[in-house]
Amino acid sequence: MAGPVGEAEAGSVRIRVDGVEYPVREDLTLLQALDGLGLLNVPEGVEIPHYCWHPHLAIDGSCRLCQVELTRPGDEQARLAIACDAKVCEGLVVDTKSEAVARAREGVMELLLANHPLDCPICDQAGECRLQDHAFDYGVAASRMREPRRAARKRVDLGPTVALDQERCILCRRCVRFCREVTGTGELGVVERGDRSAIETFPGQALDNPYSMNVADICPVGALTTKDFRFKARVWSLDEVDGICTACARGCNVSIGVARGRVQRYVARRNDAVNGSWICDEGRLSYQQIDAPDRLSSCLARDETGELCPVSLDEAVREAARRLRPLLDERGPGVVAGVASGHASNEDVRAFKTFLDVLDVDTIGLALREGAADELLVSAEKAANAAGARAVGFGPIEGLLERLRGGGLDALLVLGHDLLEGDVESPALDAAELEGLDTVIVFDTHRSPLERVAHLVFPVRHAAEKEGSYTNLDGVVQRPSRAVRPAPGVRDERDFLDRIGVALGLAGYGMDRTA
Repeated sequence: MAGPVGEAEAGSVRIRVDGVEYPVREDLTLLQALDGLGLLNVPEGVEIPHYCWHPHLAIDGSCRLCQVELTRPGDEQARLAIACDAKVCEGLVVDTKSEAVARAREGVMELLLANHPLDCPICDQAGECRLQDHAFDYGVAASRMREPRRAARKRVDLGPTVALDQERCILCRRCVRFCREVTGTGELGVVERGDRSAIETFPGQALDNPYSMNVADICPVGALTTKDFRFKARVWSLDEVDGICTACARGCNVSIGVARGRVQRYVARRNDAVNGSWICDEGRLSYQQIDAPDRLSSCLARDETGELCPVSLDEAVREAARRLRPLLDERGPGVVAGVASGHASNEDVRAFKTFLDVLDVDTIGLALREGAADELLVSAEKAANAAGARAVGFGPIEGLLERLRGGGLDALLVLGHDLLEGDVESPALDAAELEGLDTVIVFDTHRSPLERVAHLVFPVRHAAEKEGSYTNLDGVVQRPSRAVRPAPGVRDERDFLDRIGVALGLAGYGMDRTA
């Protein structure tokens, strides 16, 4: 994004919009310039309605709704032009509120609504539909059309993730440009001509690329919907919370839709420094892990029969201290190791490192699962905060694994379950390699193969359930908001560590306990 309003850049020109002067770069169009200043369609900004223009797609100029009156130096009178394609220049005067602009927008809206069905009450986009909004602001009171509305196909199955209602489409072609310019897959196109034009997939193709669900995000009407969210909840019943996707190290920004105390969807949230306007389908659907059936909701401890059974928090903390204290006193901190997770927040990995430092444990490492990556957003590191864990001192895990396999360890404190998932450089451990350890204490969100060898399991919060910060692969520190409340027994890692520190009698613990 550009700098603050009024901050001129090298080579900038000054334009006047509705009587207010702004410095902008001369190589931009009017919409790009206002968007770069953070003024486009925001309170106290400049209102220019549009459908086809998108800040991260090529200019199309097809909807014609963004018309404004322009007066360039030397012009005898103002003329109408589309703001998405009008280049700024020194001395440009822009009027977005004139009578001519109002008539032009009204005419465009009348044409767009000529064939559009009046089905807002049952449309999934109702409540966040730009056609609905702009029809209210710029539409006519009644249609002058006497011909019946054009019939088009409904519930078209475009692929595994997206459905299309052609009759709602206004042919802004955002979806077509996204598949050509962003993913490079080109599955979508406009077929037929004139009033028979429609969006279709090309013969023999399906909309099935790793970013396919973004087309529903950028559709300004209810034509494209994701099958995952279709008819799931009304958008006006959702509380939208700023969050991040934790599926990989990119940390894409998302808007978390919450209803009835549960996360209903992730939608890509624009952040030009991180993910632009996009998110991969896998990351988008990762919200399903928050309420997955295998979520941990209570502390677990292994009983006399060898089974992991639910126990109270106090019982689990006492058992952790009972297991760790003799090892530390009799064998020393060298037999204890700590495995950090890239899924924990900066605050939690820092608390873990402090806890290990107080115990004088120096055998530590970061367990990190790796997988497929692409050139757009997806990172090979499948955790949101691996960079943050490294920054506080958790390095490669090879040294820890060598000590483990050499019989030099008796206890492991493990954040997450990636230790048994493995990565490209360090093949996954087999659970059998941990069975000989005296004590394995796990802090995790979900059930995992680590339970086979764990003596204690503490249930921790998902990123959407906590306040904390995360450092992405480019070093950008992000602090998402808490979207939902966790189950009563689920806490931050740092809270469990604080309680165990108190039970062990460690200095400095018990003074700042998280609720």
